[in-house]
Amino acid sequence: MNLHEYQGKEILSRFGVKTQRGIVAETPDAAVEAAKKLAEETGTGWFVVKAQVHAGGRGKGGGVKLAKNLEEVKALSSDIIGMQLITPQTSAEGKKVSMVLIAEDVYSPGPSKIEEFYISVLLDRQKGQNTIVYSTEGGMDIEEVAEHTPHLIHNELIDPATGLLPFQARKIAFALGLEGTAFKEMVSFIQNLYTAYTSIDASLFEINPVLKTSDDKIIAVDAKVALDDNGLFRQPELAALRDLREEDPTEVEAGEAGLNFVKLDGNVGCMVNGAGLAMATMDIIKMAGSSPANFLDVGGTADAARVEKAFRIILRDSHVKAILVNIFGGIVRCDRVAQGIVDAYRSIGEINVPIIIRLQGTNAVEAKQLIDESGLKVYSAIQLKEAADLVQALVK
Repeated sequence: MNLHEYQGKEILSRFGVKTQRGIVAETPDAAVEAAKKLAEETGTGWFVVKAQVHAGGRGKGGGVKLAKNLEEVKALSSDIIGMQLITPQTSAEGKKVSMVLIAEDVYSPGPSKIEEFYISVLLDRQKGQNTIVYSTEGGMDIEEVAEHTPHLIHNELIDPATGLLPFQARKIAFALGLEGTAFKEMVSFIQNLYTAYTSIDASLFEINPVLKTSDDKIIAVDAKVALDDNGLFRQPELAALRDLREEDPTEVEAGEAGLNFVKLDGNVGCMVNGAGLAMATMDIIKMAGSSPANFLDVGGTADAARVEKAFRIILRDSHVKAILVNIFGGIVRCDRVAQGIVDAYRSIGEINVPIIIRLQGTNAVEAKQLIDESGLKVYSAIQLKEAADLVQALVK
C-alpha cells in the first residue's frame, strides 16, 4: 500500500526525522490559507506547491512548482489541482491530482553549502536482508544515476539479528562527505529513518532528496513510502490512510470481492486458484507466445458468485482475446468450480472471447462432465502446456 508524501512525512516526524514542513489542501483557497498558516509557523516567504499522487517524477510532469507569494500559491494550486499529471512512473493517461501539499521553502542561502542526497531503505530479496541505499546524487532520478554513474550508489546491508548498528550510520554519513554538525544530524536521521521503516512494516522508504540545509540541518524534502500489505493487520491506523482514488478501480473492486487481482498488459485473461499456480500459469502463457492480461487468484472458495465476478472483471479489459481458467482441486472441489463457471457464463450472457478450462484434482471427472453437458462454447485441456498452446492457437 502506497502513501502520499504528506502522510509519509507525518510518520517520519513521529519517529524524530526532521522533514520539510507543509500543509495539505484540496482547493486553491485552502492552499492560500495553508500558506498563511505556514508563514506564521515557520517564517517562510516562498512556498512549494506539490501535487499529491502516488508517483515519482512529479516535478518533471509539472506537479511541483515554486510560489513566491500568496497570489502565486493560488494560481499554481488552481493549475495543479484537477490536472492529469503524467510522470515517468504513471500510465500514459496520468493520474488526476486531487490535492496539493503547500510546503515551506528550505533552500534559503546561509553560511554552509546546500547539498542534496538520496537515501532509501528497502528489502534486498536476494540477500534476505534490509538494505540502506544511499548516494550523493540526490534530487535526480536514481534510475539514471544507476545507469550512468553506478559507482555513486552505495548499499549498507543490515543484519536482521542486530538491526542497524551505530557504526553503520556513521559509515554512511562519512561516505556522504559530511562532518561536524551535519555529520551528527545525518547519523541521527539514518537511525530514526530505519526505526520508522521497521516499526510500521514498511516495504520501502525513499527520501529523495535528503537535504543538508545552509545551517547544517538534515531534513527529508520528499517521502515515498510503501507499506507491506501483509503487515497491515498490525497497523490499523496506517491502513486507514489508504487512498482508493490513487488505485486501479478494477483492483479495488476485485479486492472487495475477495479476489487477488493485478492488471497486466497482455491479452490472455487468467483465472486461477492459488498464487503459485497463478504465477506458473502466467509463465507458461508467456512461454507459449502470448502474454497474461492479469494475475487473478480466486482463492479456495471459488463459488459461482466469485467466479462470475472474476469473469466480469477480466472481460472489462478490452485487450483480452482469450481466458484461461486453471484450477487445481485440492481444498476446492473441481465440480464446484465447474458449476460456478456454468452459472457465471449463463448469468453474464454471450462471452465473445474463447474460454479454455483446465480442471485437475478433486472431482475433476465430474467437473469435466458438468462442462461437457452444459452446452457452453468452451475448450477443455488436461495438461497445462496443452492449455497454453490452445490459448496461443485461439488468440492467433
